[in-house]
Amino acid sequence: MSSDITQALTNAIDALVAEGKEPSVALIKSRLVDPLPMPLIIKALQSWKSSARVPKIEKVDSQPSAEVRIAALEQQVAALTARLEQLESQQA
Repeated sequence: MSSDITQALTNAIDALVAEGKEPSVALIKSRLVDPLPMPLIIKALQSWKSSARVPKIEKVDSQPSAEVRIAALEQQVAALTARLEQLESQQA
């Protein structure tokens, strides 16, 4: 996924330069198919202006909500409890 974001930003900047336009945050944002947070676009633009390249940008998957995590843990505990009961009944 990170290469997709980096490539999308690179493509947007390259297209602007090819058209003879000075890349800006607004112009880059308008060229992106998928919306990206402004800080990422700003970081990419700053890096491009200083070194003529876009840094590798990684997308971090968001953490599941507490309710989802609790439900998953409850299912895991129930499965482990059933397995433990089965093992105990086999030994008896």
